[in-house]
Amino acid sequence: MILDSNGIQKILPHRPPFLLVDAIVEMERLKSIVGIKNVTVNEDFFRGHFPGKPIMPGVLIIEAMAQTGGVLLLQEVADREKKLLYFVAIDDARFRRPVVPGDQMRIEVRVLTWRSTFCKLAGKVTVEGDVAAEATLMCKMVDRDP
Repeated sequence: MILDSNGIQKILPHRPPFLLVDAIVEMERLKSIVGIKNVTVNEDFFRGHFPGKPIMPGVLIIEAMAQTGGVLLLQEVADREKKLLYFVAIDDARFRRPVVPGDQMRIEVRVLTWRSTFCKLAGKVTVEGDVAAEATLMCKMVDRDP
C-alpha cells in the first residue's frame, strides 16, 4: 500500500462519509494511479438504494474514480489546500455490473491530458477482474477561496 486513508486525507479535501477511496496501491507520477474502495453494507447510501437489494449508486462509483484521480493530480500542486478540482464533463460513462456490499472496487485512473488547470482522465472500476464501470472525466482546478 502506498497511501492509507490518513495519507489520502492529507491530499484530498473529502472526508467520511464522502471519502470514497480507502487506499492507493499503485501510482506512477503524472501518469496513472490505482485505488481501492472496500464496499460495506454499513455505507449510508445503502439504506435507501435500494432497501432489500443494495446497489452502490453509479454517480458514487464515478465520484470514486474522480477522487482517485484527484489524489494523483493534487499531489503535484504545492498549495493544494487552497485548490479544488471541479467536474466539467463526464463522457462515455458505462456501467457493466452492479457494485454491492462485500465488493472491493479496484479503481484505475490514467491521465489523458493535463494542463495547468485542466485535466482529462480515463477511469475504470473492476470488481474481481470484471469491469463494473468506466468513464472519461474532465476536471478543472479552481481556487478554494476566490
